[in-house]
Amino acid sequence: MGEIENSWLNSPTRRNALHALAGLVAGSSCLGAQQDAHPLRDHRRAFGIDEMTTVFDFEPVFYANVPLSVFDFTAHGSESEFTNRRNREAFDWVDLMPRIPINVSSVKTATQVLGSKLDYPIMVAPTGIEGPLHPAGEKGMHQGATAANTTQILSVNSSFPIKDIAEAAKGPWWFDWYPQQDLDVTRQAFEEAQTLGCQAVVVTVDQNTAYYERDMHDRNLGGAPLGNFRAPRRTAGPKNPYRVSDFRMWYEWKYFDQIRSFSKVPILAKGIVTSEDAKLCLEHGVDGIYISNHGGRSMDYEPSTLEVLPEILDAVAGRAPVIIDGGFRRGTDIAKALALGAKAVCIGRPTRWGLGAFGAQGVQRVLEILQRELVMTMASLGRSSVDSLDKNTVKTNFL
Repeated sequence: MGEIENSWLNSPTRRNALHALAGLVAGSSCLGAQQDAHPLRDHRRAFGIDEMTTVFDFEPVFYANVPLSVFDFTAHGSESEFTNRRNREAFDWVDLMPRIPINVSSVKTATQVLGSKLDYPIMVAPTGIEGPLHPAGEKGMHQGATAANTTQILSVNSSFPIKDIAEAAKGPWWFDWYPQQDLDVTRQAFEEAQTLGCQAVVVTVDQNTAYYERDMHDRNLGGAPLGNFRAPRRTAGPKNPYRVSDFRMWYEWKYFDQIRSFSKVPILAKGIVTSEDAKLCLEHGVDGIYISNHGGRSMDYEPSTLEVLPEILDAVAGRAPVIIDGGFRRGTDIAKALALGAKAVCIGRPTRWGLGAFGAQGVQRVLEILQRELVMTMASLGRSSVDSLDKNTVKTNFL
Protein backbone atom coordinates (compact mmCIF):
# COMPACT_ATOMS: atom_id res chain seq x y z
CA MET A 1 0.00 0.00 0.00
CA GLY A 2 2.73 2.42 0.98
CA GLU A 3 4.49 1.89 -2.34
CA ILE A 4 1.27 2.56 -4.22
CA GLU A 5 0.42 5.67 -2.18
CA ASN A 6 3.89 7.17 -2.64
CA SER A 7 4.55 6.08 -6.17
CA TRP A 8 3.58 9.54 -7.49
CA LEU A 9 6.68 10.95 -5.77
CA ASN A 10 8.86 8.96 -8.09
CA SER A 11 6.76 9.53 -11.22
CA PRO A 12 8.53 11.78 -13.81
CA THR A 13 5.56 14.10 -14.34
CA ARG A 14 5.57 17.88 -14.91
CA ARG A 15 3.86 18.40 -11.54
CA ASN A 16 6.53 16.42 -9.73
CA ALA A 17 9.23 18.34 -11.52
CA LEU A 18 7.71 21.63 -10.35
CA HIS A 19 7.50 20.27 -6.78
CA ALA A 20 11.17 19.43 -6.93
CA LEU A 21 12.07 22.85 -8.33
CA ALA A 22 10.10 24.58 -5.58
CA GLY A 23 11.93 22.57 -2.96
CA LEU A 24 15.25 23.47 -4.51
CA VAL A 25 14.44 27.20 -4.57
CA ALA A 26 13.09 27.16 -1.02
CA GLY A 27 16.34 25.73 0.25
CA SER A 28 18.66 27.92 -1.81
CA SER A 29 20.96 30.53 -0.29
CA CYS A 30 19.74 33.08 -2.83
CA LEU A 31 16.24 32.99 -1.39
CA GLY A 32 17.65 33.27 2.10
CA ALA A 33 19.52 36.41 1.12
CA GLN A 34 16.36 37.85 -0.40
CA GLN A 35 14.41 37.14 2.76
CA ASP A 36 17.12 38.78 4.87
CA ALA A 37 16.84 41.88 2.68
CA HIS A 38 13.19 42.23 3.68
CA PRO A 39 13.07 41.72 7.46
CA LEU A 40 9.46 42.97 7.61
CA ARG A 41 8.22 40.56 4.94
CA ASP A 42 6.17 38.54 7.42
CA HIS A 43 4.82 41.62 9.19
CA ARG A 44 3.23 43.58 6.35
CA ARG A 45 -0.21 45.02 7.00
CA ALA A 46 -2.53 47.78 5.87
CA PHE A 47 -2.05 51.16 7.52
CA GLY A 48 -4.79 52.38 9.82
CA ILE A 49 -6.42 55.78 9.67
CA ASP A 50 -4.51 57.02 12.73
CA GLU A 51 -1.28 56.40 10.81
CA MET A 52 -2.21 58.70 7.94
CA THR A 53 0.14 61.65 8.41
CA THR A 54 -0.14 63.44 5.06
CA VAL A 55 -2.82 63.69 2.39
CA PHE A 56 -0.64 61.63 0.05
CA ASP A 57 -0.86 58.64 2.41
CA PHE A 58 -4.52 58.12 1.49
CA GLU A 59 -4.03 57.54 -2.24
CA PRO A 60 -2.39 54.07 -2.06
CA VAL A 61 -5.02 52.88 0.44
CA PHE A 62 -7.74 54.16 -1.89
CA TYR A 63 -6.01 52.44 -4.83
CA ALA A 64 -5.98 49.13 -2.96
CA ASN A 65 -9.67 49.39 -2.04
CA VAL A 66 -11.30 49.99 -5.42
CA PRO A 67 -11.21 48.49 -8.96
CA LEU A 68 -8.74 50.06 -11.38
CA SER A 69 -11.50 51.72 -13.41
CA VAL A 70 -12.81 53.44 -10.26
CA PHE A 71 -9.34 54.61 -9.28
CA ASP A 72 -8.65 55.90 -12.79
CA PHE A 73 -11.94 57.81 -12.86
CA THR A 74 -10.57 59.84 -9.96
CA ALA A 75 -6.97 60.01 -11.20
CA HIS A 76 -7.35 60.65 -14.90
CA GLY A 77 -6.76 63.89 -16.76
CA SER A 78 -7.46 64.76 -20.35
CA GLU A 79 -5.32 63.37 -23.17
CA SER A 80 -1.62 63.46 -22.14
CA GLU A 81 -2.58 64.65 -18.62
CA PHE A 82 -0.16 67.57 -18.94
CA THR A 83 -2.54 69.98 -17.20
CA ASN A 84 -3.09 67.46 -14.43
CA ARG A 85 0.65 67.38 -13.78
CA ARG A 86 1.12 71.13 -14.24
CA ASN A 87 -1.42 71.86 -11.51
CA ARG A 88 0.95 70.21 -9.05
CA GLU A 89 4.18 71.53 -10.55
CA ALA A 90 3.04 75.14 -10.24
CA PHE A 91 3.34 75.01 -6.45
CA ASP A 92 7.09 74.49 -6.91
CA TRP A 93 7.22 77.89 -8.61
CA VAL A 94 5.98 79.83 -5.58
CA ASP A 95 8.28 80.29 -2.59
CA LEU A 96 7.08 81.03 0.92
CA MET A 97 8.92 83.81 2.77
CA PRO A 98 9.07 82.92 6.47
CA ARG A 99 9.25 85.50 9.25
CA ILE A 100 9.85 85.20 12.95
CA PRO A 101 7.18 82.61 13.83
CA ILE A 102 4.25 83.26 16.11
CA ASN A 103 2.52 80.96 18.57
CA VAL A 104 0.11 78.65 16.75
CA SER A 105 -2.54 79.41 19.37
CA SER A 106 -2.73 82.96 18.04
CA VAL A 107 -3.49 81.86 14.46
CA LYS A 108 -7.10 82.52 13.42
CA THR A 109 -8.32 80.86 10.23
CA ALA A 110 -11.99 81.88 10.09
CA THR A 111 -13.22 83.73 7.03
CA GLN A 112 -16.35 84.40 4.95
CA VAL A 113 -17.15 83.83 1.29
CA LEU A 114 -20.36 85.33 -0.07
CA GLY A 115 -21.93 85.29 3.38
CA SER A 116 -20.93 81.69 4.12
CA LYS A 117 -18.89 81.44 7.30
CA LEU A 118 -15.87 79.12 7.09
CA ASP A 119 -13.82 77.99 10.07
CA TYR A 120 -10.96 77.47 7.60
CA PRO A 121 -10.55 78.85 4.06
CA ILE A 122 -10.95 75.30 2.79
CA MET A 123 -13.94 73.71 1.03
CA VAL A 124 -14.71 70.32 -0.51
CA ALA A 125 -14.74 70.68 -4.28
CA PRO A 126 -17.65 69.23 -6.26
CA THR A 127 -16.86 65.77 -7.60
CA GLY A 128 -19.43 63.42 -9.09
CA ILE A 129 -20.16 59.70 -8.90
CA GLU A 130 -18.82 59.00 -5.40
CA GLY A 131 -20.94 55.88 -4.85
CA PRO A 132 -18.33 53.51 -6.35
CA LEU A 133 -15.71 54.87 -3.93
CA HIS A 134 -17.59 53.82 -0.79
CA PRO A 135 -21.13 52.62 -0.02
CA ALA A 136 -21.85 55.92 1.76
CA GLY A 137 -20.88 57.90 -1.35
CA GLU A 138 -21.74 61.60 -1.22
CA LYS A 139 -23.53 61.08 2.09
CA GLY A 140 -20.24 59.96 3.61
CA MET A 141 -18.46 62.90 2.00
CA HIS A 142 -20.96 65.30 3.56
CA GLN A 143 -20.65 63.62 6.95
CA GLY A 144 -16.86 63.81 6.84
CA ALA A 145 -16.87 67.44 5.75
CA THR A 146 -19.33 68.35 8.49
CA ALA A 147 -17.21 66.59 11.12
CA ALA A 148 -14.24 68.69 9.96
CA ASN A 149 -16.30 71.92 10.04
CA THR A 150 -15.92 72.28 6.28
CA THR A 151 -18.42 73.36 3.64
CA GLN A 152 -19.03 70.82 0.87
CA ILE A 153 -19.89 71.78 -2.70
CA LEU A 154 -22.28 69.04 -3.77
CA SER A 155 -22.18 67.94 -7.42
CA VAL A 156 -25.41 67.46 -9.33
CA ASN A 157 -23.80 64.31 -10.78
CA SER A 158 -24.23 62.44 -7.52
CA SER A 159 -24.88 58.79 -6.76
CA PHE A 160 -27.75 59.63 -4.41
CA PRO A 161 -30.65 62.10 -4.50
CA ILE A 162 -29.65 65.57 -3.32
CA LYS A 163 -32.22 65.35 -0.54
CA ASP A 164 -30.63 62.23 0.95
CA ILE A 165 -27.17 63.80 0.89
CA ALA A 166 -28.34 67.07 2.43
CA GLU A 167 -30.05 65.17 5.24
CA ALA A 168 -27.04 62.94 5.95
CA ALA A 169 -25.35 65.68 8.00
CA LYS A 170 -26.11 69.15 9.31
CA GLY A 171 -23.07 70.90 7.88
CA PRO A 172 -23.26 73.74 5.33
CA TRP A 173 -23.16 72.97 1.62
CA TRP A 174 -23.22 74.61 -1.78
CA PHE A 175 -24.72 73.16 -4.95
CA ASP A 176 -22.81 72.59 -8.21
CA TRP A 177 -24.83 72.68 -11.43
CA TYR A 178 -24.11 71.86 -15.07
CA PRO A 179 -26.05 74.04 -17.54
CA GLN A 180 -29.17 72.50 -19.08
CA GLN A 181 -30.89 73.66 -22.25
CA ASP A 182 -34.27 73.15 -20.62
CA LEU A 183 -34.60 76.15 -18.31
CA ASP A 184 -37.45 74.47 -16.44
CA VAL A 185 -35.04 71.71 -15.39
CA THR A 186 -32.62 74.36 -14.14
CA ARG A 187 -35.36 76.18 -12.24
CA GLN A 188 -36.58 73.02 -10.55
CA ALA A 189 -33.05 72.00 -9.53
CA PHE A 190 -32.29 75.46 -8.11
CA GLU A 191 -35.54 75.51 -6.17
CA GLU A 192 -34.95 72.05 -4.70
CA ALA A 193 -31.38 72.88 -3.67
CA GLN A 194 -32.40 76.14 -2.04
CA THR A 195 -35.32 74.52 -0.24
CA LEU A 196 -32.92 71.92 1.15
CA GLY A 197 -30.60 74.65 2.43
CA CYS A 198 -27.76 75.24 -0.04
CA GLN A 199 -25.94 78.50 0.65
CA ALA A 200 -24.73 79.16 -2.91
CA VAL A 201 -24.98 77.74 -6.42
CA VAL A 202 -21.86 76.98 -8.46
CA VAL A 203 -22.43 76.77 -12.21
CA THR A 204 -19.73 74.77 -14.00
CA VAL A 205 -18.98 76.51 -17.29
CA ASP A 206 -16.04 74.44 -18.50
CA GLN A 207 -16.51 70.89 -19.68
CA ASN A 208 -14.55 67.81 -18.83
CA THR A 209 -13.23 66.17 -21.98
CA ALA A 210 -15.44 63.91 -24.11
CA TYR A 211 -13.41 60.80 -23.22
CA TYR A 212 -10.27 59.86 -21.29
CA GLU A 213 -7.44 57.74 -22.60
CA ARG A 214 -7.00 55.98 -19.24
CA ASP A 215 -10.63 54.92 -19.30
CA MET A 216 -10.38 53.65 -22.85
CA HIS A 217 -7.44 51.46 -21.85
CA ASP A 218 -9.40 50.19 -18.84
CA ARG A 219 -12.21 49.14 -21.17
CA ASN A 220 -9.71 47.33 -23.35
CA LEU A 221 -8.55 45.45 -20.27
CA GLY A 222 -12.10 44.46 -19.39
CA GLY A 223 -12.89 47.25 -16.93
CA ALA A 224 -16.41 48.62 -16.72
CA PRO A 225 -16.90 52.38 -17.27
CA LEU A 226 -18.51 54.42 -14.52
CA GLY A 227 -21.86 56.02 -15.26
CA ASN A 228 -24.49 55.05 -12.71
CA PHE A 229 -25.39 58.40 -11.20
CA ARG A 230 -28.58 60.32 -10.63
CA ALA A 231 -28.11 63.30 -12.92
CA PRO A 232 -31.23 65.08 -14.21
CA ARG A 233 -32.51 64.06 -17.61
CA ARG A 234 -30.75 66.07 -20.28
CA THR A 235 -32.51 67.33 -23.37
CA ALA A 236 -31.28 65.47 -26.43
CA GLY A 237 -29.67 67.59 -29.10
CA PRO A 238 -28.63 66.89 -32.67
CA LYS A 239 -26.14 64.07 -33.15
CA ASN A 240 -22.67 65.00 -34.34
CA PRO A 241 -19.65 63.08 -35.67
CA TYR A 242 -17.21 64.50 -33.12
CA ARG A 243 -17.89 62.20 -30.13
CA VAL A 244 -19.07 65.23 -28.16
CA SER A 245 -22.05 64.51 -25.92
CA ASP A 246 -25.26 66.31 -26.80
CA PHE A 247 -25.32 68.30 -23.57
CA ARG A 248 -21.88 69.88 -24.14
CA MET A 249 -20.70 72.97 -25.94
CA TRP A 250 -24.03 74.66 -26.49
CA TYR A 251 -24.37 77.41 -23.87
CA GLU A 252 -23.35 81.07 -23.96
CA TRP A 253 -22.98 83.86 -21.41
CA LYS A 254 -26.64 84.74 -21.72
CA TYR A 255 -27.36 81.57 -19.74
CA PHE A 256 -26.44 83.47 -16.58
CA ASP A 257 -28.88 86.21 -17.53
CA GLN A 258 -31.59 83.58 -17.93
CA ILE A 259 -31.03 81.79 -14.63
CA ARG A 260 -30.30 84.78 -12.40
CA SER A 261 -33.91 85.03 -11.25
CA PHE A 262 -33.97 81.34 -10.27
CA SER A 263 -31.55 81.83 -7.40
CA LYS A 264 -32.02 83.63 -4.10
CA VAL A 265 -28.48 82.69 -3.07
CA PRO A 266 -25.17 83.80 -4.62
CA ILE A 267 -24.12 82.31 -7.95
CA LEU A 268 -20.53 81.47 -8.86
CA ALA A 269 -19.06 80.50 -12.22
CA LYS A 270 -16.67 77.52 -12.05
CA GLY A 271 -14.09 76.86 -14.73
CA ILE A 272 -12.62 80.36 -15.18
CA VAL A 273 -8.96 80.47 -16.27
CA THR A 274 -8.66 83.81 -18.09
CA SER A 275 -9.02 87.44 -17.08
CA GLU A 276 -11.34 88.03 -20.04
CA ASP A 277 -13.84 85.44 -18.81
CA ALA A 278 -13.57 86.77 -15.27
CA LYS A 279 -14.64 90.20 -16.50
CA LEU A 280 -17.54 88.66 -18.45
CA CYS A 281 -18.68 86.92 -15.28
CA LEU A 282 -19.07 90.29 -13.60
CA GLU A 283 -20.85 91.76 -16.62
CA HIS A 284 -23.44 88.97 -16.39
CA GLY A 285 -24.15 89.31 -12.71
CA VAL A 286 -22.08 86.43 -11.35
CA ASP A 287 -21.38 86.89 -7.64
CA GLY A 288 -18.16 84.89 -7.38
CA ILE A 289 -15.35 83.48 -9.53
CA TYR A 290 -14.24 79.87 -9.18
CA ILE A 291 -10.88 79.28 -10.89
CA SER A 292 -10.67 75.70 -12.12
CA ASN A 293 -9.50 73.63 -15.07
CA HIS A 294 -11.59 70.67 -13.92
CA GLY A 295 -8.57 69.16 -12.18
CA GLY A 296 -6.81 68.80 -15.54
CA ARG A 297 -9.86 67.03 -16.94
CA SER A 298 -10.94 69.67 -19.43
CA MET A 299 -8.78 70.77 -22.36
CA ASP A 300 -5.20 69.52 -22.16
CA TYR A 301 -2.29 71.99 -22.09
CA GLU A 302 -4.17 74.60 -20.13
CA PRO A 303 -2.16 76.60 -17.59
CA SER A 304 -2.30 75.59 -13.97
CA THR A 305 -4.91 77.34 -11.86
CA LEU A 306 -2.30 78.82 -9.53
CA GLU A 307 -0.56 80.51 -12.49
CA VAL A 308 -3.68 82.35 -13.64
CA LEU A 309 -4.80 83.37 -10.15
CA PRO A 310 -2.92 86.72 -10.07
CA GLU A 311 -4.19 87.95 -13.45
CA ILE A 312 -7.78 86.99 -12.65
CA LEU A 313 -7.59 88.80 -9.33
CA ASP A 314 -6.27 91.88 -11.13
CA ALA A 315 -9.18 91.71 -13.58
CA VAL A 316 -11.79 91.28 -10.84
CA ALA A 317 -10.24 94.07 -8.75
CA GLY A 318 -12.07 93.11 -5.57
CA ARG A 319 -15.55 93.23 -7.13
CA ALA A 320 -16.17 89.52 -6.40
CA PRO A 321 -14.50 86.86 -4.26
CA VAL A 322 -12.26 84.36 -6.02
CA ILE A 323 -11.94 80.73 -4.96
CA ILE A 324 -9.74 78.09 -6.58
CA ASP A 325 -9.03 74.36 -6.94
CA GLY A 326 -6.46 72.32 -8.84
CA GLY A 327 -3.77 70.12 -7.33
CA PHE A 328 -3.91 71.29 -3.71
CA ARG A 329 -2.36 68.64 -1.45
CA ARG A 330 -0.68 70.48 1.45
CA GLY A 331 -1.29 73.33 3.85
CA THR A 332 1.59 75.17 2.21
CA ASP A 333 -0.22 74.92 -1.15
CA ILE A 334 -3.29 76.51 0.41
CA ALA A 335 -1.24 79.28 2.04
CA LYS A 336 0.30 80.16 -1.34
CA ALA A 337 -3.09 80.60 -3.00
CA LEU A 338 -4.40 82.65 -0.08
CA ALA A 339 -1.31 84.85 -0.13
CA LEU A 340 -1.84 85.51 -3.84
CA GLY A 341 -5.39 86.64 -3.09
CA ALA A 342 -7.80 83.67 -3.19
CA LYS A 343 -10.56 83.72 -0.56
CA ALA A 344 -10.74 79.94 -0.23
CA VAL A 345 -9.29 76.75 -1.68
CA CYS A 346 -11.35 73.73 -2.77
CA ILE A 347 -10.06 70.18 -2.32
CA GLY A 348 -11.11 67.53 -4.85
CA ARG A 349 -9.13 64.31 -5.34
CA PRO A 350 -7.74 64.07 -1.78
CA THR A 351 -11.23 63.98 -0.25
CA ARG A 352 -12.12 61.20 -2.70
CA TRP A 353 -9.02 59.32 -1.59
CA GLY A 354 -10.13 59.72 2.01
CA LEU A 355 -13.65 58.53 1.24
CA GLY A 356 -12.46 55.50 -0.72
CA ALA A 357 -9.86 54.62 1.91
CA PHE A 358 -11.80 55.01 5.16
CA GLY A 359 -15.26 56.41 4.44
CA ALA A 360 -16.50 59.55 6.18
CA GLN A 361 -13.70 59.32 8.76
CA GLY A 362 -11.17 59.39 5.94
CA VAL A 363 -12.68 62.59 4.54
CA GLN A 364 -12.55 64.15 7.99
CA ARG A 365 -8.94 63.10 8.48
CA VAL A 366 -7.84 64.51 5.10
CA LEU A 367 -9.39 67.88 5.88
CA GLU A 368 -8.04 68.01 9.42
CA ILE A 369 -4.52 67.28 8.16
CA LEU A 370 -4.77 70.20 5.73
CA GLN A 371 -6.20 72.45 8.44
CA ARG A 372 -3.34 71.60 10.80
CA GLU A 373 -0.73 72.14 8.09
CA LEU A 374 -2.24 75.51 7.18
CA VAL A 375 -2.10 76.69 10.80
CA MET A 376 1.53 75.61 11.08
CA THR A 377 2.40 77.39 7.82
CA MET A 378 0.69 80.61 8.89
CA ALA A 379 2.55 80.53 12.20
CA SER A 380 5.87 80.09 10.37
CA LEU A 381 5.00 83.03 8.13
CA GLY A 382 4.25 85.15 11.17
CA ARG A 383 0.65 85.71 10.08
CA SER A 384 -2.15 85.44 12.63
CA SER A 385 -5.16 85.72 10.29
CA VAL A 386 -6.19 84.70 6.80
CA ASP A 387 -6.52 88.32 5.73
CA SER A 388 -2.94 89.01 6.78
CA LEU A 389 -1.63 86.53 4.21
CA ASP A 390 -0.54 88.74 1.32
CA LYS A 391 1.93 88.90 -1.55
CA ASN A 392 4.73 89.78 0.85
CA THR A 393 4.62 86.20 2.13
CA VAL A 394 5.36 84.64 -1.27
CA LYS A 395 7.74 84.99 -4.17
CA THR A 396 6.50 83.76 -7.55
CA ASN A 397 8.68 82.21 -10.23
CA PHE A 398 6.09 81.21 -12.81
CA LEU A 399 7.60 80.03 -16.08
